[in-house]
Amino acid sequence: MPNIKSQVKRVKTNEKRRQFNASYKASMRTAIKNVEVAIENKNVEAAKEAYNTANKKLDKAVAKGICHKNFAARQKSRLSKKINGLG
Repeated sequence: MPNIKSQVKRVKTNEKRRQFNASYKASMRTAIKNVEVAIENKNVEAAKEAYNTANKKLDKAVAKGICHKNFAARQKSRLSKKINGLG
């Protein structure tokens, strides 16, 4: 534990941000997984709906700096290809 007051505060804020980022990443991964589950079940409507939710989560994660823009673009492209392959 640091002795300097500003560093103590830094440790606290870093931990808060880490927890926020981790929870946001988890919800983003869950949204992507929901699209993949809908695709496996051959449910086009549910897949499209889940895809829209996943897109929003990915875009927000890029805006907040949680993930890289190329990662989001790759995920969107991959999911849309799978959805278009269904029907």
